[in-house]
Amino acid sequence: MRFISRAIQPEVLEASRRFPAVVLTGPRRTGKTTLLRRLFPGATYILLEDPDIQARARSDPRALLEELRLPVVFDEIQNVPDLFAYVRTRIDREPRKMGQWLFTGSQEAPLMQGVSESMAGRAAILPLLPFSLVETGGVSLLHGGYPEVVARPASRGLWFSSYIQTYLERDVRAVTNIRDLATFRRFLALVASRHGQILNKTDLAAPLGVSVPTVSDWLHVLEITGQIILVPPYFENFGKRLIKSPKVYLGDSGLACYLLGIATQAELDRSPFLGPLFEGHVAAEILKSQINQGRRKELYHFRDQQGLEVDFLFPGAQGGLWMVECKASKTVHPSMAGPLGSLRRSMGDRAPARSSVVHRASTTAPPTRALAPGIEALDVRAFVDELNRRPPKAGVRRPRNGK
Repeated sequence: MRFISRAIQPEVLEASRRFPAVVLTGPRRTGKTTLLRRLFPGATYILLEDPDIQARARSDPRALLEELRLPVVFDEIQNVPDLFAYVRTRIDREPRKMGQWLFTGSQEAPLMQGVSESMAGRAAILPLLPFSLVETGGVSLLHGGYPEVVARPASRGLWFSSYIQTYLERDVRAVTNIRDLATFRRFLALVASRHGQILNKTDLAAPLGVSVPTVSDWLHVLEITGQIILVPPYFENFGKRLIKSPKVYLGDSGLACYLLGIATQAELDRSPFLGPLFEGHVAAEILKSQINQGRRKELYHFRDQQGLEVDFLFPGAQGGLWMVECKASKTVHPSMAGPLGSLRRSMGDRAPARSSVVHRASTTAPPTRALAPGIEALDVRAFVDELNRRPPKAGVRRPRNGK
Protein backbone atom coordinates (compact mmCIF):
# COMPACT_ATOMS: atom_id res chain seq x y z
CA MET A 1 0.00 0.00 0.00
CA ARG A 2 1.45 3.37 -1.05
CA PHE A 3 2.53 5.54 1.87
CA ILE A 4 0.48 8.72 2.30
CA SER A 5 2.08 11.51 4.30
CA ARG A 6 0.28 12.34 7.54
CA ALA A 7 -0.48 15.86 8.70
CA ILE A 8 0.78 15.06 12.19
CA GLN A 9 4.31 14.19 10.97
CA PRO A 10 5.86 17.57 11.94
CA GLU A 11 4.46 17.19 15.47
CA VAL A 12 5.88 13.65 15.81
CA LEU A 13 9.33 14.74 14.61
CA GLU A 14 9.31 17.79 16.88
CA ALA A 15 8.30 15.61 19.85
CA SER A 16 11.19 13.23 19.11
CA ARG A 17 13.59 16.18 19.35
CA ARG A 18 12.18 17.37 22.67
CA PHE A 19 11.31 14.18 24.59
CA PRO A 20 13.18 10.93 25.28
CA ALA A 21 10.04 8.95 24.38
CA VAL A 22 7.12 9.39 21.99
CA VAL A 23 3.84 7.49 22.38
CA LEU A 24 1.59 7.34 19.31
CA THR A 25 -1.89 6.26 20.30
CA GLY A 26 -5.42 6.34 18.87
CA PRO A 27 -7.98 3.94 17.40
CA ARG A 28 -6.89 0.59 16.03
CA ARG A 29 -5.68 0.44 12.37
CA THR A 30 -5.09 4.16 11.81
CA GLY A 31 -1.51 3.68 10.56
CA LYS A 32 0.52 4.25 13.73
CA THR A 33 3.11 1.56 13.00
CA THR A 34 3.45 2.57 9.37
CA LEU A 35 4.05 6.19 10.34
CA LEU A 36 6.74 5.52 12.95
CA ARG A 37 8.60 3.05 10.74
CA ARG A 38 8.52 5.58 7.90
CA LEU A 39 9.74 8.49 10.03
CA PHE A 40 12.41 6.43 11.83
CA PRO A 41 13.59 3.86 9.25
CA GLY A 42 16.76 3.00 11.19
CA ALA A 43 14.96 2.19 14.44
CA THR A 44 14.85 -1.35 15.82
CA TYR A 45 11.32 -2.73 15.54
CA ILE A 46 9.76 -4.88 18.28
CA LEU A 47 6.21 -6.24 17.89
CA LEU A 48 4.76 -6.85 21.32
CA GLU A 49 1.87 -8.90 19.94
CA ASP A 50 4.36 -11.71 19.22
CA PRO A 51 3.81 -14.25 22.05
CA ASP A 52 7.51 -15.10 22.34
CA ILE A 53 8.52 -11.45 22.65
CA GLN A 54 5.68 -10.83 25.10
CA ALA A 55 6.95 -13.69 27.26
CA ARG A 56 10.51 -12.30 27.22
CA ALA A 57 9.32 -8.78 28.01
CA ARG A 58 7.41 -10.06 31.02
CA SER A 59 9.94 -12.55 32.35
CA ASP A 60 13.20 -10.61 31.86
CA PRO A 61 12.53 -7.05 30.66
CA ARG A 62 16.01 -5.78 31.60
CA ALA A 63 17.70 -8.35 29.39
CA LEU A 64 15.41 -7.51 26.48
CA LEU A 65 16.10 -3.77 26.76
CA GLU A 66 19.87 -4.23 27.11
CA GLU A 67 20.02 -6.21 23.86
CA LEU A 68 18.31 -3.50 21.81
CA ARG A 69 20.00 -1.01 19.53
CA LEU A 70 18.41 2.42 19.99
CA PRO A 71 16.25 4.06 18.81
CA VAL A 72 13.56 1.40 19.09
CA VAL A 73 9.89 1.17 18.11
CA PHE A 74 7.76 -0.89 20.49
CA ASP A 75 4.58 -1.75 18.61
CA GLU A 76 1.35 -2.38 20.61
CA ILE A 77 2.87 -1.49 23.98
CA GLN A 78 -0.50 -1.94 25.69
CA ASN A 79 0.22 -5.69 25.65
CA VAL A 80 3.13 -5.21 28.11
CA PRO A 81 2.49 -1.89 29.90
CA ASP A 82 4.84 -2.88 32.75
CA LEU A 83 7.71 -2.32 30.31
CA PHE A 84 7.29 1.44 30.79
CA ALA A 85 8.77 1.24 34.31
CA TYR A 86 11.98 -0.37 33.00
CA VAL A 87 12.22 2.07 30.09
CA ARG A 88 11.93 4.91 32.60
CA THR A 89 15.08 3.76 34.41
CA ARG A 90 16.97 3.72 31.09
CA ILE A 91 15.74 7.22 30.26
CA ASP A 92 16.70 8.56 33.68
CA ARG A 93 20.23 7.24 33.16
CA GLU A 94 20.62 9.36 30.01
CA PRO A 95 17.93 12.05 30.20
CA ARG A 96 19.50 14.23 27.49
CA LYS A 97 19.10 11.61 24.76
CA MET A 98 15.92 12.45 22.86
CA GLY A 99 13.71 10.36 20.58
CA GLN A 100 15.20 6.99 21.56
CA TRP A 101 12.01 5.24 22.71
CA LEU A 102 9.05 5.13 20.35
CA PHE A 103 5.76 3.40 21.17
CA THR A 104 2.43 2.64 19.52
CA GLY A 105 -0.70 1.58 21.35
CA SER A 106 -4.36 1.15 20.47
CA GLN A 107 -6.14 0.77 23.78
CA GLU A 108 -6.00 4.14 25.43
CA ALA A 109 -7.11 3.30 28.99
CA PRO A 110 -4.45 0.73 30.00
CA LEU A 111 -1.86 2.49 27.86
CA MET A 112 -2.44 5.89 29.45
CA GLN A 113 -2.32 4.35 32.92
CA GLY A 114 1.17 3.00 32.21
CA VAL A 115 2.34 6.32 30.75
CA SER A 116 0.98 8.40 33.62
CA GLU A 117 2.47 6.11 36.25
CA SER A 118 5.93 5.60 34.74
CA MET A 119 6.63 8.13 31.98
CA ALA A 120 5.30 11.45 33.26
CA GLY A 121 7.44 14.25 31.84
CA ARG A 122 9.50 11.79 29.79
CA ALA A 123 7.11 11.01 26.95
CA ALA A 124 5.15 13.04 24.42
CA ILE A 125 1.73 11.53 23.76
CA LEU A 126 0.23 12.08 20.31
CA PRO A 127 -3.02 10.58 18.96
CA LEU A 128 -3.24 9.43 15.34
CA LEU A 129 -6.76 9.42 13.87
CA PRO A 130 -7.94 8.06 10.49
CA PHE A 131 -7.02 9.98 7.35
CA SER A 132 -8.25 13.54 6.88
CA LEU A 133 -9.36 15.04 3.59
CA VAL A 134 -6.27 17.24 3.73
CA GLU A 135 -4.09 14.09 3.60
CA THR A 136 -5.82 12.23 0.77
CA GLY A 137 -8.75 12.75 -1.58
CA GLY A 138 -9.66 9.10 -0.98
CA VAL A 139 -11.48 10.06 2.22
CA SER A 140 -15.23 10.17 1.65
CA LEU A 141 -18.48 10.25 3.55
CA LEU A 142 -19.26 6.66 2.53
CA HIS A 143 -15.84 5.11 3.10
CA GLY A 144 -14.46 7.24 5.94
CA GLY A 145 -10.74 7.59 6.54
CA TYR A 146 -9.30 4.28 7.76
CA PRO A 147 -6.22 3.66 5.58
CA GLU A 148 -7.11 0.13 4.47
CA VAL A 149 -10.62 1.17 3.42
CA VAL A 150 -9.25 4.19 1.56
CA ALA A 151 -6.80 1.89 -0.25
CA ARG A 152 -9.36 -0.84 -1.05
CA PRO A 153 -12.86 0.67 -0.92
CA ALA A 154 -14.41 -2.33 -2.71
CA SER A 155 -13.74 -4.49 0.36
CA ARG A 156 -15.12 -1.98 2.90
CA GLY A 157 -17.92 -4.28 4.12
CA LEU A 158 -15.60 -7.17 4.97
CA TRP A 159 -13.03 -4.83 6.49
CA PHE A 160 -15.51 -3.08 8.80
CA SER A 161 -17.03 -6.41 9.82
CA SER A 162 -13.60 -7.74 10.79
CA TYR A 163 -12.67 -4.46 12.46
CA ILE A 164 -15.73 -4.49 14.71
CA GLN A 165 -15.12 -8.11 15.69
CA THR A 166 -11.47 -7.39 16.53
CA TYR A 167 -12.45 -4.24 18.41
CA LEU A 168 -15.01 -6.10 20.52
CA GLU A 169 -12.80 -9.09 21.26
CA ARG A 170 -9.62 -7.20 22.04
CA ASP A 171 -10.02 -3.48 22.75
CA VAL A 172 -13.34 -3.58 24.60
CA ARG A 173 -12.39 -6.55 26.74
CA ALA A 174 -9.02 -4.97 27.54
CA VAL A 175 -10.70 -1.80 28.83
CA THR A 176 -13.60 -3.24 30.80
CA ASN A 177 -15.13 -6.52 31.85
CA ILE A 178 -18.08 -6.75 29.44
CA ARG A 179 -19.48 -10.25 29.45
CA ASP A 180 -22.21 -9.87 26.84
CA LEU A 181 -20.39 -8.72 23.71
CA ALA A 182 -23.46 -9.39 21.56
CA THR A 183 -25.42 -6.75 23.49
CA PHE A 184 -22.49 -4.35 23.26
CA ARG A 185 -22.46 -4.90 19.48
CA ARG A 186 -26.16 -3.97 19.39
CA PHE A 187 -25.35 -0.94 21.54
CA LEU A 188 -22.74 0.18 18.99
CA ALA A 189 -25.32 -0.03 16.19
CA LEU A 190 -27.85 1.84 18.34
CA VAL A 191 -25.35 4.65 18.93
CA ALA A 192 -24.88 4.85 15.15
CA SER A 193 -28.64 5.30 14.75
CA ARG A 194 -28.44 8.29 17.15
CA HIS A 195 -25.55 9.83 15.17
CA GLY A 196 -25.71 13.62 15.41
CA GLN A 197 -28.41 13.70 18.08
CA ILE A 198 -28.42 15.12 21.60
CA LEU A 199 -27.23 12.29 23.85
CA ASN A 200 -30.09 10.62 25.73
CA LYS A 201 -28.79 7.73 27.82
CA THR A 202 -32.27 6.55 28.83
CA ASP A 203 -33.20 6.32 25.15
CA LEU A 204 -30.17 4.09 24.57
CA ALA A 205 -30.69 1.91 27.65
CA ALA A 206 -34.37 1.01 27.13
CA PRO A 207 -34.11 -1.00 23.84
CA LEU A 208 -31.19 -3.01 25.21
CA GLY A 209 -32.69 -3.77 28.62
CA VAL A 210 -29.66 -2.38 30.48
CA SER A 211 -29.33 0.35 33.08
CA VAL A 212 -28.40 3.98 32.46
CA PRO A 213 -25.15 3.55 34.48
CA THR A 214 -24.25 0.65 32.16
CA VAL A 215 -24.83 2.86 29.12
CA SER A 216 -22.63 5.53 30.73
CA ASP A 217 -19.86 2.97 31.20
CA TRP A 218 -20.18 1.71 27.62
CA LEU A 219 -20.12 5.24 26.20
CA HIS A 220 -16.94 5.84 28.17
CA VAL A 221 -15.42 2.72 26.58
CA LEU A 222 -16.32 3.97 23.10
CA GLU A 223 -14.89 7.40 23.84
CA ILE A 224 -11.53 6.35 25.30
CA THR A 225 -10.99 3.85 22.46
CA GLY A 226 -11.57 6.60 19.89
CA GLN A 227 -14.82 5.29 18.40
CA ILE A 228 -17.18 8.17 19.22
CA ILE A 229 -17.05 11.95 19.45
CA LEU A 230 -18.98 13.66 22.23
CA VAL A 231 -19.49 17.36 21.47
CA PRO A 232 -20.36 19.34 24.62
CA PRO A 233 -22.58 22.45 24.58
CA TYR A 234 -20.96 25.85 24.25
CA PHE A 235 -20.40 27.25 27.72
CA GLU A 236 -20.93 30.99 27.18
CA ASN A 237 -24.18 32.45 28.55
CA PHE A 238 -25.98 34.76 26.13
CA GLY A 239 -29.02 35.21 28.33
CA LYS A 240 -30.65 32.13 26.81
CA ARG A 241 -31.79 28.85 28.33
CA LEU A 242 -29.42 26.34 26.77
CA ILE A 243 -29.56 22.61 26.14
CA LYS A 244 -26.75 21.27 28.32
CA SER A 245 -26.32 17.73 26.97
CA PRO A 246 -23.61 16.74 24.46
CA LYS A 247 -24.19 15.54 20.91
CA VAL A 248 -22.86 12.12 19.91
CA TYR A 249 -21.22 11.02 16.64
CA LEU A 250 -19.35 7.98 15.44
CA GLY A 251 -15.75 9.07 14.91
CA ASP A 252 -15.50 7.69 11.36
CA SER A 253 -18.28 8.24 8.81
CA GLY A 254 -17.40 5.01 6.97
CA LEU A 255 -17.91 2.94 10.12
CA ALA A 256 -21.16 4.81 10.81
CA CYS A 257 -22.41 4.05 7.28
CA TYR A 258 -21.53 0.38 7.71
CA LEU A 259 -23.38 0.12 11.04
CA LEU A 260 -26.41 1.85 9.47
CA GLY A 261 -26.45 -0.61 6.55
CA ILE A 262 -25.51 2.01 3.94
CA ALA A 263 -23.41 0.23 1.32
CA THR A 264 -23.42 2.46 -1.78
CA GLN A 265 -23.29 6.14 -2.67
CA ALA A 266 -26.82 5.93 -4.07
CA GLU A 267 -28.10 4.56 -0.76
CA LEU A 268 -26.25 7.30 1.10
CA ASP A 269 -27.73 10.04 -1.09
CA ARG A 270 -31.26 8.76 -0.33
CA SER A 271 -30.66 8.06 3.34
CA PRO A 272 -32.37 10.11 6.08
CA PHE A 273 -28.99 9.91 7.85
CA LEU A 274 -27.19 11.87 5.11
CA GLY A 275 -27.37 15.17 7.03
CA PRO A 276 -26.18 13.80 10.40
CA LEU A 277 -23.44 11.75 8.70
CA PHE A 278 -22.13 14.83 6.91
CA GLU A 279 -22.27 16.78 10.16
CA GLY A 280 -20.23 14.09 11.94
CA HIS A 281 -17.75 14.05 9.05
CA VAL A 282 -17.20 17.79 9.51
CA ALA A 283 -16.82 17.35 13.29
CA ALA A 284 -14.14 14.71 12.75
CA GLU A 285 -12.25 16.97 10.34
CA ILE A 286 -12.25 19.82 12.86
CA LEU A 287 -10.84 17.58 15.59
CA LYS A 288 -8.25 16.05 13.26
CA SER A 289 -7.00 19.50 12.29
CA GLN A 290 -6.64 20.50 15.94
CA ILE A 291 -4.81 17.30 16.90
CA ASN A 292 -2.54 17.29 13.85
CA GLN A 293 -1.42 20.85 14.64
CA GLY A 294 -0.64 19.97 18.25
CA ARG A 295 -3.58 21.94 19.59
CA ARG A 296 -6.08 21.02 22.27
CA LYS A 297 -9.33 19.41 21.17
CA GLU A 298 -12.03 22.07 21.50
CA LEU A 299 -15.36 21.61 19.75
CA TYR A 300 -18.82 22.67 20.95
CA HIS A 301 -22.42 22.83 19.77
CA PHE A 302 -25.08 25.43 20.54
CA ARG A 303 -28.76 24.79 21.09
CA ASP A 304 -31.24 26.73 23.18
CA GLN A 305 -34.69 25.75 24.39
CA GLN A 306 -36.35 27.96 21.79
CA GLY A 307 -34.88 25.82 19.00
CA LEU A 308 -31.99 28.00 17.83
CA GLU A 309 -29.21 25.60 16.91
CA VAL A 310 -25.72 25.99 15.43
CA ASP A 311 -23.81 22.82 14.70
CA PHE A 312 -20.28 23.71 15.81
CA LEU A 313 -18.28 26.43 17.54
CA PHE A 314 -14.52 26.16 18.03
CA PRO A 315 -11.43 28.37 18.31
CA GLY A 316 -9.80 29.00 14.95
CA ALA A 317 -6.08 28.41 14.43
CA GLN A 318 -5.66 32.10 13.55
CA GLY A 319 -7.47 33.18 16.73
CA GLY A 320 -11.09 34.06 17.47
CA LEU A 321 -14.19 31.91 17.46
CA TRP A 322 -15.37 30.05 14.35
CA MET A 323 -19.04 29.06 13.98
CA VAL A 324 -20.07 26.40 11.47
CA GLU A 325 -23.44 25.24 10.18
CA CYS A 326 -23.32 21.98 8.17
CA LYS A 327 -25.53 21.30 5.14
CA ALA A 328 -25.39 18.05 3.19
CA SER A 329 -26.83 19.84 0.14
CA LYS A 330 -24.56 20.70 -2.78
CA THR A 331 -26.64 23.83 -3.40
CA VAL A 332 -26.43 26.67 -0.89
CA HIS A 333 -29.06 29.35 -0.25
CA PRO A 334 -28.94 32.52 1.89
CA SER A 335 -31.62 31.04 4.16
CA MET A 336 -29.08 28.43 5.31
CA ALA A 337 -27.20 31.24 7.07
CA GLY A 338 -30.21 32.02 9.30
CA PRO A 339 -29.09 30.22 12.50
CA LEU A 340 -25.59 31.67 12.24
CA GLY A 341 -26.98 35.18 11.77
CA SER A 342 -29.33 34.81 14.74
CA LEU A 343 -26.59 33.62 17.05
CA ARG A 344 -24.19 36.33 15.85
CA ARG A 345 -26.77 38.97 16.76
CA SER A 346 -27.31 37.39 20.18
CA MET A 347 -23.58 37.44 20.88
CA GLY A 348 -23.26 41.17 20.12
CA ASP A 349 -19.70 42.32 20.78
CA ARG A 350 -18.63 38.72 21.29
CA ALA A 351 -19.61 37.74 17.75
CA PRO A 352 -17.22 35.19 16.23
CA ALA A 353 -14.34 36.09 13.96
CA ARG A 354 -15.65 33.73 11.31
CA SER A 355 -19.01 32.14 10.43
CA SER A 356 -19.36 29.51 7.69
CA VAL A 357 -21.97 27.30 6.09
CA VAL A 358 -20.11 24.10 5.13
CA HIS A 359 -21.70 21.99 2.38
CA ARG A 360 -20.93 19.04 0.16
CA ALA A 361 -18.74 19.79 -2.84
CA SER A 362 -20.26 19.98 -6.31
CA THR A 363 -18.34 18.99 -9.43
CA THR A 364 -20.36 21.30 -11.71
CA ALA A 365 -21.53 24.35 -9.78
CA PRO A 366 -19.16 27.31 -9.30
CA PRO A 367 -18.13 27.87 -5.68
CA THR A 368 -20.31 30.25 -3.68
CA ARG A 369 -18.47 32.30 -1.10
CA ALA A 370 -20.47 35.23 0.27
CA LEU A 371 -23.82 34.02 1.60
CA ALA A 372 -24.95 36.77 4.00
CA PRO A 373 -23.27 39.70 5.80
CA GLY A 374 -20.40 38.22 7.81
CA ILE A 375 -21.24 34.66 6.71
CA GLU A 376 -19.48 32.64 4.01
CA ALA A 377 -20.21 29.37 2.22
CA LEU A 378 -17.43 26.78 1.90
CA ASP A 379 -17.58 23.34 0.36
CA VAL A 380 -16.13 20.70 2.64
CA ARG A 381 -12.80 20.44 0.82
CA ALA A 382 -12.23 24.21 0.93
CA PHE A 383 -13.24 24.19 4.59
CA VAL A 384 -10.71 21.46 5.44
CA ASP A 385 -7.98 23.37 3.59
CA GLU A 386 -8.80 26.44 5.68
CA LEU A 387 -8.78 24.40 8.89
CA ASN A 388 -5.31 23.07 8.18
CA ARG A 389 -3.74 26.36 7.18
CA ARG A 390 -1.10 26.78 9.86
CA PRO A 391 -0.52 30.29 11.22
CA PRO A 392 2.82 31.86 10.23
CA LYS A 393 5.62 31.47 12.74
CA ALA A 394 6.50 34.47 14.84
CA GLY A 395 9.08 36.69 13.18
CA VAL A 396 8.39 35.34 9.70
CA ARG A 397 6.81 37.81 7.29
CA ARG A 398 4.58 36.76 4.46
CA PRO A 399 6.05 37.59 1.05
CA ARG A 400 4.50 40.50 -0.88
CA ASN A 401 3.96 40.71 -4.61
CA GLY A 402 5.53 37.32 -5.07
CA LYS A 403 8.89 38.48 -3.64
